[in-house]
Amino acid sequence: MIEQLRSFFEYLLNSEEIIRNGGLALLMLIIFAETGLFIGFFLPGDYLLFLAGLTSASGLFPIQLYILVPAVALAAFLGNTVGFFTGRYFGPRLFNKKNSLIFKKENLERTKAFYEKHGSITIVAARFLPIVRTFAPILAGAIQMPFKKFSWLNLVGATAWVGLLIPAGYFLGVQFPWLKNYVEYIIIGFIVITRSEEHTSELQ
Repeated sequence: MIEQLRSFFEYLLNSEEIIRNGGLALLMLIIFAETGLFIGFFLPGDYLLFLAGLTSASGLFPIQLYILVPAVALAAFLGNTVGFFTGRYFGPRLFNKKNSLIFKKENLERTKAFYEKHGSITIVAARFLPIVRTFAPILAGAIQMPFKKFSWLNLVGATAWVGLLIPAGYFLGVQFPWLKNYVEYIIIGFIVITRSEEHTSELQ
């Protein structure tokens, strides 16, 4: 059982396998989980979106851009909406919750600190920050942000995040088809960039 769970999580972290074998439905599910469920913070959102665009351009992921972008943006929007109501329902109890295998209080505290520095724009900016993007909508619900305001920011953030990364991968894939042979280096690059963004945001 433990070995099966380990294999399952390894699969979820393998962006190439997700794109190649999981199809649009699994891509949407993962984006939904990363942006809406606190257990999804470890999922590979940024480079998964970029690779979806890259492989769409090469034909390895046979989904047209005009379908891919709106569908994934919808998943990101709905994910954050679920996160918002999770935070609203559980509220302050989340800050008193003990650490477990799938919940780390420091992730919520980091998001709270980011929100205190940047205000409501966190809902948009957090889309581009791993871990923070998972907990930002949960925090928004916990602090009772008006749902109408949250929904507008959520829409802007989902559209900007998906609408930037997928087309960026697509157009680079069209211009430089050989990039699909260097997926592992692209993933490493994304990890370095996103970790640098996290570090910069903590210093600001």
